[in-house]
Amino acid sequence: MGTTQLPSTEFDGTAVDDQLEAEAEAVMGEPPAQMVQLLGPDGKLVNDPVYSEYAEKLDPDKLRGLYADMARIRRFDVEATALQRQGQLALWVPLTGQEAAQIGSGRASQPQDYIFPTYREHGVALTRNVDLAELLRQFRGVSNGGWNPKDTNFHLYTLVLAAQTLHAVGYAMGIQRDQKLAAASDPVCTEPPAAVMAYYGDGASSEGDVHESMVFASSFNAPVVFFCQNNHWAISVPSTVQTRIPLSNRAKGYGFPGVRVDGNDVIAVHAVTEWALDHARQGKGPVLIEAFTYRVGAHTTADDPTKYRQSAEEDSWRAKDPLARLEKYLRSEGIADDVFFAKVKADGDELAAYVRRTTHDLETPDIRTAFANTYVEAHPLVAEELAWFEEYSAGFAGEPQAGETPAGQAITEAGN
Repeated sequence: MGTTQLPSTEFDGTAVDDQLEAEAEAVMGEPPAQMVQLLGPDGKLVNDPVYSEYAEKLDPDKLRGLYADMARIRRFDVEATALQRQGQLALWVPLTGQEAAQIGSGRASQPQDYIFPTYREHGVALTRNVDLAELLRQFRGVSNGGWNPKDTNFHLYTLVLAAQTLHAVGYAMGIQRDQKLAAASDPVCTEPPAAVMAYYGDGASSEGDVHESMVFASSFNAPVVFFCQNNHWAISVPSTVQTRIPLSNRAKGYGFPGVRVDGNDVIAVHAVTEWALDHARQGKGPVLIEAFTYRVGAHTTADDPTKYRQSAEEDSWRAKDPLARLEKYLRSEGIADDVFFAKVKADGDELAAYVRRTTHDLETPDIRTAFANTYVEAHPLVAEELAWFEEYSAGFAGEPQAGETPAGQAITEAGN
């Protein structure tokens, strides 16, 4: 009986695959895989073989600017939280603790770059010159957005987890093709190349949209930077449940670089993001940045973090506060003094007063508008739910409305 010829298997051609993998590994070997930190919690700057070159571009004016931005956005965050507690906003999404990740990355971008945020990137919005008072319109319920993305190249907030990563890759592929067409029609075109940056959190990293977007980004070498703010908690689920390895390592599976950076070190975040955006603009493809940071407060004002995490954990991260460590450095190097920090505080209070005043001047949202805009035509289920709401609301007749004192007087700025 003759020997049986087995059919060829799916493993034929592995030599080619191994070669491609080796080439990909060579690319992913730059920059180093360990977490990048340039400014430690003690306020001392250290050297890095790759990123110190970018950090050296930050002169004293820029360093002071980074601190001022972080302080202003933290003050804004405190004011927005107070506005929500007083009934002026329907919801608020705090960012305290993540100032360095947002300000550092936002300031590393260039005007021609396009940013796709989630719903927590208030600091990035500041760096893109979005009027922060307009940002609150969505959280008050009087707008589906609040600003025109074309004015700042900062997209509207995305409330659907991870959807913006797909949008970002599609936009980046469009930029890629537009730039090729422009170069073909005008070889001496002087328009600066652009890149796209997509923000998302450690919780959203488990969404399929993130993985699908990375497949497309890698396949088409799209000029996009994925910026994952690993703040350790997806509402009540810790990041250790989302992944058993550093999130930055996931980039290896798609064949592009992944970098983990200390997300509370604004200098390192700025340097890594500048490197990544340069990488993308030069046609070298996508990059994944994992900013290792912490959400000090609640996920939203509807959340109570004391139900799922210990205060000792929060205290340990407060010791790594991004503002405190940069202040230590600025003072030790003689870059900033008491006069500067007093001015920063005054500017923050001025911003808070402006935001409060502007929010009070906004129209009062009517939830009935949401019922009216659910479908183009009348729907019996919506009508039934509206009837229930009207009956429920009638039970509160005579009680003070949101934003009023028991005497029926509006809350003033002095009540903050």
